[in-house]
Amino acid sequence: MDRARKMLDRGEIPPATLVGATVSRSWERCLGAGLVPFGRLNTEDRISTSRLKETLERRRELLTRARPVMDYLYAQVRGSGSMVVLADEQGVLIEALGDADFVERASRVALKPGASWHETSRGTNAIGTAIVEGTAVLVHGAEHFLEHNRFLTCAAAPVTGSDGRILGVIDVSGHHRVRHPHTSGLVSAASHMIENRLFELHHESQMRLRLHPQAEGIGTLAEGLVALAEDGRIAGANHAARVLLDLRAEDIGRKAIGSVLSFDMPSLCDLAHRQNGRVAPTMTRAGRPLCLRIEPGSRIAPARRRETPRELPLRDALADLDTGDETMKLVIERARKVAGKPIPILLQGESGAGKERVSAAIHASGPRKNAPFIAVNCAALPEHLIESELFGYAPGAFTGARREGSPGRIREANGGTLFLDEIGDMPLSLQSRLLRVLQEREVVPLGGGKPAKVDFALIAASHKPLKAEVEAGRFRSDLYYRLNGLTLKLPALRARTDFAAIVARMLVAFEPDKSLMLAPDVAAAFARYRWPGNLRQLSNALLFACAVLDPGEVMIGWRHLPDDLIEDLQDLDAPAASEGCDSSVAASLRASSDSIIERAVHASEGNMSEAARRLGISRNTLYRRLKACPRPRPKTRPGEPPLQ
Repeated sequence: MDRARKMLDRGEIPPATLVGATVSRSWERCLGAGLVPFGRLNTEDRISTSRLKETLERRRELLTRARPVMDYLYAQVRGSGSMVVLADEQGVLIEALGDADFVERASRVALKPGASWHETSRGTNAIGTAIVEGTAVLVHGAEHFLEHNRFLTCAAAPVTGSDGRILGVIDVSGHHRVRHPHTSGLVSAASHMIENRLFELHHESQMRLRLHPQAEGIGTLAEGLVALAEDGRIAGANHAARVLLDLRAEDIGRKAIGSVLSFDMPSLCDLAHRQNGRVAPTMTRAGRPLCLRIEPGSRIAPARRRETPRELPLRDALADLDTGDETMKLVIERARKVAGKPIPILLQGESGAGKERVSAAIHASGPRKNAPFIAVNCAALPEHLIESELFGYAPGAFTGARREGSPGRIREANGGTLFLDEIGDMPLSLQSRLLRVLQEREVVPLGGGKPAKVDFALIAASHKPLKAEVEAGRFRSDLYYRLNGLTLKLPALRARTDFAAIVARMLVAFEPDKSLMLAPDVAAAFARYRWPGNLRQLSNALLFACAVLDPGEVMIGWRHLPDDLIEDLQDLDAPAASEGCDSSVAASLRASSDSIIERAVHASEGNMSEAARRLGISRNTLYRRLKACPRPRPKTRPGEPPLQ
């Protein structure tokens, strides 16, 4: 860097090998703009108070959505001698918060609201350079163009709107001696959070697509978000979606969704009415597989009507859960009778048995269906955040709180349904407060304030037997009886008699245009397996299988299943795996799997790696299965390890 600075002092541009490509380009732009590295510090170029007010008003939505994220980001760097800064698209600082000692020093170089940190006036710096480069930037110490900014280390990322235009920049600046390698990742995550909050604000009424290469990625910070106009044009897309679909900013508002995805608008509308919030596989026009969840907006085009026999009743969300199991049918009937009545519902069942889906169906089938459905996972929230998340808080209630306060999830559910998942994991200290809310039907936010009346339907769920938790002293008995207006016990997947119908329905949902089915030996193994993850595990397995099917394939075999599931299925001991199971069926399953393995090895000419790839299992699993196979083992190819 010393060598690079000496070249810069002579008016020369150091090569990228010395300072990196981003800094090299920025220094060249700075010299071209007439900036001098040792130029006099100008602290008087702040915009006027009236112009700052105009800027704040123009970027009010950005500032409102960014403030909670800035609070969170600052909580991660508090005490490290740093500050969090928000700038507009011109590099004008509009909000800042940080440690007092560093904020005072930063103000000496005009790192404060009202000052412009565009590259043309402040030289190479994370905020201004991120605007020019259009991507996240880290500028450390002597990489700053101006000598008097060398004490800084700054990481910034642009915040883009759903139209692809830069709206502003989020930045963390600190003293170069306290540089932390994770700051860049935190800033990038913060920019994505702000972008997604703005996306939801602007496209609430439109159909929205949630995309990710993995089903588990839907609903996370890394998901792609796409909003569609009624005619199928892409009305907006966040950064992740633009990367996944290879979209440019100029494509927004011009390209139709059918030009980048394998679904056109009529197909998406039809799928939205049948998908019911589930994840379905899709593919980009370039052949990249993705997982998709559709959220119909208020202006969604109607689905194509299908002829339905008049004698068939109209189906609602609860009816869609009925696939033939008598236990589940009874659950649905009892839930339908109390839907809309002031009776709390308690759902009990194993993890993955469908408690959240049942609760959403109860809400969607009742009179509150057009009101909010607010789901809170009590087990996923840190204990110190549950109280503020549920009951909300007044402005300035505690350190790190949002300046405008928070209404809390209970007040957000007003008029609709509040679903408290894993209620058994709620701390005892908060159970009494929840009980008072349920009794009084009013909420007092943390930090005081006027009580707010609330009206909501309550559904709670837990995989723990709450009655046993009460007896063990881990759950309040008075809260248990307040929740226990109606207890519905959801059957585990292994206990249901409609397993084949569930599989068929999932396959239709995932691939509506194909007639997919399980290979007979796979179907037999599925029927014998205990499915510890229940519906969630089955859904993920079938979604994976659909994603890896070759074009034209309709039969799901062993090689289409996840590796860990294949190991579980093939390692089942036939006599012990299923009590009362026909031994001839088990023997047939084992013989079929052995035959498939032998054929794969033969087709691969003894190449164990190739055979394992064809089967969709690991090479270690293949070796273990061949060792257990009573037939003569095939010879391995030269270079392959011998069979042990």
